[in-house]
Amino acid sequence: MELFKYMESADYEQIVLCQDKNSGLKAIIAIHDTTLGPALGGTRMWTYASEEDALEDALRLAKGMTYKNAAAGLNLGGGKTVIIGNPKTDKNDEMFRAFGRFIEGLNGRYITAEDVGTTEEDMDLIHLETNYVTGVSAEFGSSGNPSPITAYGIYVGMKAAAKEAFGTDSLEGKVIAVQGVGNVAYTLCKHLHEEGAKLIVTDINKESVQRAVDDFGAKAVGIDEIYSQEADIFAPCALGAVINDETIPQLKAKVIAGSANNQLKDPAHGDKIHELGIVYAPDYVINSGGVINVADELDGYNRERAIKRVEGIYGTIEKIFAISKRDGIPTYVAADRLAEERIARVAKTRSTFLQNEKSVLSKR
Repeated sequence: MELFKYMESADYEQIVLCQDKNSGLKAIIAIHDTTLGPALGGTRMWTYASEEDALEDALRLAKGMTYKNAAAGLNLGGGKTVIIGNPKTDKNDEMFRAFGRFIEGLNGRYITAEDVGTTEEDMDLIHLETNYVTGVSAEFGSSGNPSPITAYGIYVGMKAAAKEAFGTDSLEGKVIAVQGVGNVAYTLCKHLHEEGAKLIVTDINKESVQRAVDDFGAKAVGIDEIYSQEADIFAPCALGAVINDETIPQLKAKVIAGSANNQLKDPAHGDKIHELGIVYAPDYVINSGGVINVADELDGYNRERAIKRVEGIYGTIEKIFAISKRDGIPTYVAADRLAEERIARVAKTRSTFLQNEKSVLSKR
């Protein structure tokens, strides 16, 4: 990899390599953009095939967080950490304490949180060394399990997408095919059931499916049958890349709105569903309830305030649809444009006051 060329391609700001021989820590912190504020992004622990794979993942995820935070209206930039190692066998207390000291050394440029392969307990260990961490235990003022808040954000965003497709945001009587019934999707199904929606569900975990059938009267179908259901809305809430050449011809739904990350296998599939007139709620916008919730911890967590901010996803989705129409572009491109336009506006504003900001900081 030509590192600086890669960084220049998307204007990354900084990469920090963290090594602690005693604990076995090998971590990469990628900071993409801090125009809007300090970079917020979780710490992922994974058994990468190579150090280059780990670096590419950190860079890709950091950029994604810039767009996610900007589109969510947060005054936060984008960053991400990957720790190379097996989260089941390689963890130890000293590793996360050492990592916390590296974060502290960045003096607030980067704030971390829980991600794939890390836990609330890991965040508590980081918190022993730095305050630049969210998602810690309740005793430290955490917001707790983010799944219910994330699910509520999906529900709110789905209503906005339904309004665009059907002229009303009421989901009563709508048939919704939910792919995956994990923690987030189960709570989403609860909201949908309470509004009177009819649910079709699938999951590789039969117990999760049965729970939805028992609790919400959902209809269960096979893993590969979910795409072709006679549904108004398709909610991908499991794996990514499920909108692809094989599944698009099967879809009968007029709306795609769900919690899964990276739902489009590649941009061409976003173009295709746009051409077909399917209303797509971009994944990183509709599933931003979790990051909005943990970001509220930075102000001293207030659940009512956090929920109100999550409800703003409705308006954000509406803005994306408006940009899509304004510029004649698919909604996945419109979401990026919304984020980019916000960053550009703030960048221009801040350049006016940069010297004042420096002088104020120097007096603290």
